Amino acid sequence: MKIGILGTGHIGKTLARKLSAAGHDVKVANSRGPETIEADVLALGARAVSTAQAVEDVDAVILSIPLNRIPTIAPLIANLPAETVVIDTSNYYPHRDDKIDAIEAGQVESLWVAQQLGRPIAKAWNAIGSGSFATKGKPAGSPDRIALPVAADREKDRSVAMAIVEDTGLDAFDAGTLADSWRQQPGTPCYCTDLTREQMAGALASADASRSPKRRDLAVAVIQERLGDATTNPDADFGVRLSRAIFM
Repeated sequence: MKIGILGTGHIGKTLARKLSAAGHDVKVANSRGPETIEADVLALGARAVSTAQAVEDVDAVILSIPLNRIPTIAPLIANLPAETVVIDTSNYYPHRDDKIDAIEAGQVESLWVAQQLGRPIAKAWNAIGSGSFATKGKPAGSPDRIALPVAADREKDRSVAMAIVEDTGLDAFDAGTLADSWRQQPGTPCYCTDLTREQMAGALASADASRSPKRRDLAVAVIQERLGDATTNPDADFGVRLSRAIFM
């Protein structure tokens, strides 16, 4: 499959490496230009290109950028064919993204993203920590393989996103529509808790929309106190222990 990735942060970097290793034709871009993309991002076959080139002639585009930057790439996404699958990995963190009134008022993050882009999307890779994503992938059929919720409204978006998720060493779990994707937002029981497929349904069902923002902000405060910087990702083991203690 031809895949374009926008963003080379922790998640985007791992996506580029894992999807290239799985045999996909991967192009990757960031906002600073292809010459700034580090060699390890490209080590397994991904190609560094401009943002415009990353979305040309691809089957799927993966957005791995902060949520508050989604509106800035909307004109680029607007030119994509309707059949191109767009997958968003972002999460809303007010301390980083500035407060977004619609989301603060209760709009589901994925629906806000789809609204900004003016097109259907799928939501995936938002509910796993970057450390777990980089190091804990396992072959299909492994009994303790981490499951990842995938939400979408169009069947093609869902099926393509789930297939690509499987290629990154995770079990893809059908989490329903975008309207239900609040159940995989920060602060919910399935968020960064490294659950298996058997555990995922119960975690999604037990999510509480009124409590998850408070739990999200509590986790940020703990990370900030421990690391001195809420934008620094904790290591995989600490991050999972913290998320399970607060979110589940």
